[in-house]
Amino acid sequence: MEYVTQITAALQNLEGFEGLDAQKLEVQRLGGLTNLVYRVEGGPQIVIVRIPGEGTEDYIDRSVEIHNAEVAADAGVGPLVLWADPETGVMISQCVPNIATMTPELFATRREAPARAGRALRRLHDAPAPFKFRFELFAMINGYMKILATKDASLPEGYAEVVAEAAPIRELLRNKPGTLVPSHCDPLCENFLDDGRRMWIVDFEYSGMNDALWDLGDLSVEACMTTVQEQEMLTAYFGAPPSAAQYGRMVIYKAMCDLLWTLWGLIQHADGNPAEDFWAYATRRFDRCKALMLGPSFAEHLAAVAAE
Repeated sequence: MEYVTQITAALQNLEGFEGLDAQKLEVQRLGGLTNLVYRVEGGPQIVIVRIPGEGTEDYIDRSVEIHNAEVAADAGVGPLVLWADPETGVMISQCVPNIATMTPELFATRREAPARAGRALRRLHDAPAPFKFRFELFAMINGYMKILATKDASLPEGYAEVVAEAAPIRELLRNKPGTLVPSHCDPLCENFLDDGRRMWIVDFEYSGMNDALWDLGDLSVEACMTTVQEQEMLTAYFGAPPSAAQYGRMVIYKAMCDLLWTLWGLIQHADGNPAEDFWAYATRRFDRCKALMLGPSFAEHLAAVAAE
């Protein structure tokens, strides 16, 4: 199998795996848009081996990721990091048993899944130690734009105008900053693992200190949540129904996460990432961002945050 030599070499760093015959290992490729992720059986325990995708070193600090993943494990929301190399970014983690990897469909059909996600994010945000790195939304937008300028890439029509229209939002968030907490910052559905009683969160590549409502807004977008699901998630997170300002802040971040990840998708497209059609991914996100920002209720959510 592709990368089996690298997987075997990494496993030599774990007690009980030294000298293990690679032929005796059962290696299963798991999902992942930018990285190679494998479930490995045959040693003293089942583990997950993650090999970074090519080009990710342009925008991911692996030493930061490793630190944050370890803090998340200490908080009881992330799997234990068994070994990691900050130079190469290869990471080996404990395999969480008997879980379902979440999807939008599972968030809609598994009973109380949004609530479990809300409680998992609260455990993460209440982690006992801070994360390294400060997730700066508009600085990241500028950084991604600079990366794209070095590549053979183009922006969806109207992107620069929408960024300009986001300027008042930037000012609002500067004047009304949220509490900075250890945040995942890239809560794809597939980064949530559910055993029916609790959820685990994995993949801390983009994590950092951030406004808590970013994770909740971003997850709502990724899971295609209805208003009812959003209220369930937020109520579980806060321990009470959200205020108008709390809900409004989440909606703002729904738009802003699509604005940011549009650029991320364009970088993947320019790098020739074959995991999916990243041009379609980017334009779909951009269209959704525009629709939300131009919708009739968006100004009301901005006003609720401004009034808090």
